[in-house]
Amino acid sequence: MSGDVTHDGAIVWGRADRESKMLVEWATTESMTDARVLPGLNVGTPTSFSGKMALTGLPSDQDIFYRVTMADLADNTMSEPLTGRFRTAPMSKRDISFVWSGDTAGQGWGIDESRGGMTTYATMLGHRPDFFLHSGDTVYADGPLQDEVELDDGTIWNNLLTPSKMKVAETLDEFRDQHLYNYLDRNVRAFNAEVPMIAQWDDHEVTNNWYPNEILASDDRYSVKSAQLLAARASRAFHEMIPTRQTLAEPMRVYRKLAYGPLLEIFVIDLRTYRGDNTANREENGAPFLGADQLAWLKREMMNSKATWKVIASDMPIGMMVTDGDNMENGANGDGPALGREQDIATVLSFIKAAGIANTVWLTADVHYTAAHHYSPERAVFQDFEPFWEFVSGPLHAGTFGPSDYDNTFGPEVRFAKHPEAGQANLPPSDGLQFFGKVDIAADTGVMTVRLMDSADVELWSVDLEPRTA
Repeated sequence: MSGDVTHDGAIVWGRADRESKMLVEWATTESMTDARVLPGLNVGTPTSFSGKMALTGLPSDQDIFYRVTMADLADNTMSEPLTGRFRTAPMSKRDISFVWSGDTAGQGWGIDESRGGMTTYATMLGHRPDFFLHSGDTVYADGPLQDEVELDDGTIWNNLLTPSKMKVAETLDEFRDQHLYNYLDRNVRAFNAEVPMIAQWDDHEVTNNWYPNEILASDDRYSVKSAQLLAARASRAFHEMIPTRQTLAEPMRVYRKLAYGPLLEIFVIDLRTYRGDNTANREENGAPFLGADQLAWLKREMMNSKATWKVIASDMPIGMMVTDGDNMENGANGDGPALGREQDIATVLSFIKAAGIANTVWLTADVHYTAAHHYSPERAVFQDFEPFWEFVSGPLHAGTFGPSDYDNTFGPEVRFAKHPEAGQANLPPSDGLQFFGKVDIAADTGVMTVRLMDSADVELWSVDLEPRTA
């Protein structure tokens, strides 16, 4: 699979079943007659036989076909070659289309091959998007699967099981196996071979609602009690098993910017790694959320952006209240002024207004239903910002929940939402409440069309956003 595509490069990922040399070729034609061969990469036990290679010097706005072959380091036996494709980002204006969602294989709903597996991936592939933004919970490392689950209609959900999916992940190999489990699904494999990914993480890559200083003292499922230790292993597995583009300055960093021509830049943020403890989240002097370095990076990169649209890819929504027992899990904390973690969000919104940064849109997942939110200072307690949209979509293949409560700090208004009926929770994927979003940007007008879709490819709601000049 491929990921973090730019106008002149991409990351290609592959995995073998033994110590091998990973051989990658790429071409601009499907026949591969003009293939260029990259120097091989040795893969082995240090990365669970996985490897990532950076393709550079690619032509912009061009279909790229690639082939990965593994050569056994012991006897040079060659694997069957596997192929994939992607399109590089443009340098000039052209129509752009991408999809986003989150939450894969959660709440006990794994791969049921008799029901077609993770079918939302097949639906998204049918749109042939330029790329896919995975908004977090790429795996559920804290969600062991049972072989059978009886549904309300009397039928049985049959989970494909692997040893690592029968317990919570604690070791590095167990965290790696969470990702490899998802890749057993034929829909996921077909999608990944055709659509490059931009991935971020949230909590379930480690454990539910984790924060760095957390000690899992009362969770008897874990022999490893330090969330910081679990997160270190999970972070390594995340970057080994997903084609992320990493930086030498902070090799496990998730936040980054992806430029996609003059019409679009995506700012992937990380609301998990740098946060403080989960509390009532009403500290008057604020509480750590993005962290100082990430906050400065986001301001700097957005200020320097020349793209028409600036998408902030967030792993958590802004105004929806997400709880962690008696504490708060995200920024929202109840009606009133910006307190606790909300102050980081307020800082970002105020900076966008003061710097005259136009056309910002927030995309997220996390809450396991789909919604469109419009934020405006006229409805808000904190008012130092310009109106903006936030769109929520998911889950891809997990239990469906909702709705959430909202607070009025930033004045959210729900323009659309689809979720289970009151009193229903953790509905299985077979109930059809699985969601993704689709974004189209027109080259001629710059209009961004956002559609909220379900797994059956039904358009539930849409809006056309006109770009404005700063």
